[in-house]
Amino acid sequence: MQSAFKTDVGQLRAHNEDNGGIYTREDGAVLAVVADGMGGHQAGDVASEMTNRYLSAKWEDAETLETPASTEKWLLSTITDVNKHLFEHANNHSECQGMGTTIVTAVCTKQFVTIAHIGDSRGYLFNNNGFVQITTDHSLVNELVRTGQISDEEAENHPRKNVLLRALGTEEEIKVDVSTVSWEQGDYLLLCSDGLSNKVSDEEMKQVLVSEAATDVKVNQLVELANDRGGEDNITLALIHFSVEAAEDR
Repeated sequence: MQSAFKTDVGQLRAHNEDNGGIYTREDGAVLAVVADGMGGHQAGDVASEMTNRYLSAKWEDAETLETPASTEKWLLSTITDVNKHLFEHANNHSECQGMGTTIVTAVCTKQFVTIAHIGDSRGYLFNNNGFVQITTDHSLVNELVRTGQISDEEAENHPRKNVLLRALGTEEEIKVDVSTVSWEQGDYLLLCSDGLSNKVSDEEMKQVLVSEAATDVKVNQLVELANDRGGEDNITLALIHFSVEAAEDR
């Protein structure tokens, strides 16, 4: 698998509260993480960094995950543990009270992708069927759209667009959405914070992915697009390509 990760402070923010990374094991399996922190004086930095560090450390020690069921169980258990650590840290450090983070993370094998998320950082799959968002935002605006109270167009500029209904670390118990999809040679998985998805349309993301550019170049192009549109937020993305070489190794 070919992959690339990038996080960028954007054009207006003083510091970057996003975190994440891509971690490949000897068996070829990949863990990708994108976390968008929030709350307190730079406490968002703490929440997203703790989340990324904990997940990557657990990934190194995890047993081989050969089935979707075992992978979903591992992600659910690990993220539940992260939530506990973040919640306890916030309660024990006054400067971090109220901190939290979104999380979208995926385990990619040569047979399947298992993705878990909380908040409005997103996962997209690009394959022969098109470019499709495979996560559902845990946000107030998305709930208003889902229940028919506002339209998709109204959601784009809604004054409470950034209000989340779920975030990692803000409550003692948390619900994690976990699912598994299959993928094939040539497919792409894109994970991103809302600093990208709020500025670059699905069609524009698709046009970048369909180009002949290298994976790392595509990541840079997407970040540049978001910054060209104003870059008011931090921008973070992880892109994994099920490349021809990866398929031939099966």
